[in-house]
Amino acid sequence: MLCCSLLFWGCEPSDTVRNDEYSIQGIDVSHHQEDIDWATVASQDIQFAFLKASEGLGHVDRNFTDNWASAKTSGLVRGAYHFYRANKPAEEQFNNFTDRVELQPGDLPPVLDIETLDGVSREELTSGVRAWLDLAEIKYGVKPVIYTSLKFYYRYLAGQFDDYPFWIARYGTKKPAVGPGLKLAFWQYGNRGRVPGISGKVDLNIFIGDDAAFNAMLIKAEEVLTVNQVW
Repeated sequence: MLCCSLLFWGCEPSDTVRNDEYSIQGIDVSHHQEDIDWATVASQDIQFAFLKASEGLGHVDRNFTDNWASAKTSGLVRGAYHFYRANKPAEEQFNNFTDRVELQPGDLPPVLDIETLDGVSREELTSGVRAWLDLAEIKYGVKPVIYTSLKFYYRYLAGQFDDYPFWIARYGTKKPAVGPGLKLAFWQYGNRGRVPGISGKVDLNIFIGDDAAFNAMLIKAEEVLTVNQVW
């Protein structure tokens, strides 16, 4: 995700220690990780990877196409995310994402990364986010995942999108404390991980659940077929 600030995200001063308490491990990457040896990454007991596809109206991550193909070839479960700019039209941002991302059976649902107000009100933020999410659900036939920090969730999103699965950033060893309405699916617990196959530091994530719950999240063949028939 974007470079974090000490106050907002709580960045770690040293390398992230891998959390092996959870069995389903993942990473998320963008062009900041440069060229990735995906076969080596997949050999490190990493099961999934979220890849930055797009941002705002026209920005495209320059490494997305290669990462998207290579992550699948390596055997990882892949997912794609769009970095949301709250002061830009949601529909045009959605088009920027869908121009890049064609989901296939076995992929994770689309992800909307929400980190900043960009000068708009809370009401404008939530209205635009809902528009993007609605379009994504129609297009892909699944509930998108929402990525944000725990602080940003409670400040701006709490109670608005609790029917969606969340991917929460909270760095450290303490699992995010969430209310009963929030569906915590993924936890980004560090942004300074070291994974062979990636030359720099990388975000580390875990799935909160077992293999059956993880597999239930993946795009199904019948969902892709139905969406392609009506879209």
